Amino acid sequence: MALSAAERIALDDILARYPRDPAELVQILRAVQERFRHVPRAAMQAIATALGIPLTQVEGVTEFYAFLSTAPVGRYDLRYSDSITDHMLGSRELASYLCQRLGVQPGETRADGKVSFAFTSCTGMCDQGPAALVNGRAVTRLDRARVDAMAGLIEAETPLAAWPPEFFQVEDNIRKAGPLLGTGLAPGAALRRALEQGAEALLAELELSGLRGRGGAGFNTAMKWRFCREGWPDDPAAPQRPRYVVCNADEGEPGTFKDRVLLNSYAHAVFEGMTVCAAVVGARQGFLYLRGEYAHLQEALQNVLDQRRRLGLLGQSILGRTGFDFDIRIHLGAGAYICGEESALIESLEGKRGNPRNRPPYPVTHGYRGQPTVVNNVETFVAAAHIALTGGAGFAALGTAKSKGTKLLSISGDCARPGIYEYPFGTRVADILADCGASEPLGVQVGGPSGTFVAPREFDRRLAFEDLATGGSFIVFDRSRDLLAIARNFTHFFAHESCGFCTPCRVGTALLRDTLDKICAGHGTPYDLVELTRLAKLVKNTSHCGLGQTAANPVLSTLERFPDLYQARLGDSHFEPGFDLDGALEVSRRLTGRDDPYAHLAQMAED
Repeated sequence: MALSAAERIALDDILARYPRDPAELVQILRAVQERFRHVPRAAMQAIATALGIPLTQVEGVTEFYAFLSTAPVGRYDLRYSDSITDHMLGSRELASYLCQRLGVQPGETRADGKVSFAFTSCTGMCDQGPAALVNGRAVTRLDRARVDAMAGLIEAETPLAAWPPEFFQVEDNIRKAGPLLGTGLAPGAALRRALEQGAEALLAELELSGLRGRGGAGFNTAMKWRFCREGWPDDPAAPQRPRYVVCNADEGEPGTFKDRVLLNSYAHAVFEGMTVCAAVVGARQGFLYLRGEYAHLQEALQNVLDQRRRLGLLGQSILGRTGFDFDIRIHLGAGAYICGEESALIESLEGKRGNPRNRPPYPVTHGYRGQPTVVNNVETFVAAAHIALTGGAGFAALGTAKSKGTKLLSISGDCARPGIYEYPFGTRVADILADCGASEPLGVQVGGPSGTFVAPREFDRRLAFEDLATGGSFIVFDRSRDLLAIARNFTHFFAHESCGFCTPCRVGTALLRDTLDKICAGHGTPYDLVELTRLAKLVKNTSHCGLGQTAANPVLSTLERFPDLYQARLGDSHFEPGFDLDGALEVSRRLTGRDDPYAHLAQMAED
């Protein structure tokens, strides 16, 4: 169906806001989705023509991102958090009640077009859930009373601006501050110090500090910046190539919300760190890749950028230095967990589907638009700004031999004081649990679904890259929780978020999900446990990127620590007629060389 005259005018207005550049495709599609409540096919064709790209490319990108749709969503579009932390607070029951009140089913738009409802993996509000997004704005601390009020406001078509402001209150919940959270950083102070020192001296301070990336992988920051600064060794044009600085604010790991707090209350420090990096590597353009669920932060972040331009901290001749030109744009994601992986993020920045790239080459030499690019986490840039101002020695004095400085933790779940905590690396899990008020914990999921489940006997383990590495998620579970239900939630998350690029992840995560569903429903057999572990190992070892390589962790880490809980869900009464139990156990024995049919679990975890 062709666009009406009014719709064509609206689309032309959207296209006029952006350069006719295919890299702008995701941003254009987001604007179209907001204006039309979906992306009409006629608009896709017009966008393809305007950008000079195939229609199939526009279709593929539209279908990839969860926040874009080809069918209209409601005038009130509800995205309800399906994180395990929300489940623990009764979110599923509230969701059913809200759908009943509104007369809509999950995944549907009501016939009158007023309201639509869908689950989303996590809204980044794990410390103040249950939570949802209404037209992109976060509504926290949902309960029956708030749900009733929301339903009434929607039915009355009350504009969001007239809703009670407390509905949209998002708290930082900083419970324990250290050098990063407790020390003020005046805008421009770190940048001035960095310019006084010069790039080589600052790189030396970063090396002295031992700063490693805070997104989870832990790559040495000074090394990454130096690689980008120097470019590809065999490339004679390396010095002339444009450089880019990208802040990865696609904080999609369930249970993680520290970057939300840094962006909300420490945005100057984030942008300062990015600008310091630009001074070192010689970049002229930076991007803040902001996850789609944090769209409500965009206006405030844009105001901070505008303020920094007025202060001479962004733009042309920064701080009066001729030739030091650098600016930052906000690129808003569209709902894809995989874009937290740096090469997938770069693909999304370029207006494409967020499929991870083959590596090498790495972004430091072949990143955005094929040019040298630094991609660092929000927390990493904040730490770099502090090091630029105060030096590397003080930072290195904290932590362990291989893990210097402090780490921000997003603590949620079964604890009295959920929120943000800053700890020196090397802190014991037991001490963290005491600080947050955890009582009789069954265990802790460190690093989100892709991380490790830590049982009580391991609470002396320490927060460190050499022991428990984490991007920042720390979910506490008490003894009332069903461990298999937790693993099942995480497995569903990975099956949903797989980008579908490689077969081991696309098919394997679905098979893991279905097998675990079968076991949780009480229909599993010992043979299913054997198949579950074999499949988990296959997915882990053969997937293309980190999502697939860690998707089996919820199964492997819980099977290793609590095989009895899995075994308890099985029973002879569930065996199908003719099931060969001895044969299934023999498969396990051949896998491990041991008589214990479950002994291979520990072996696989070691692998």
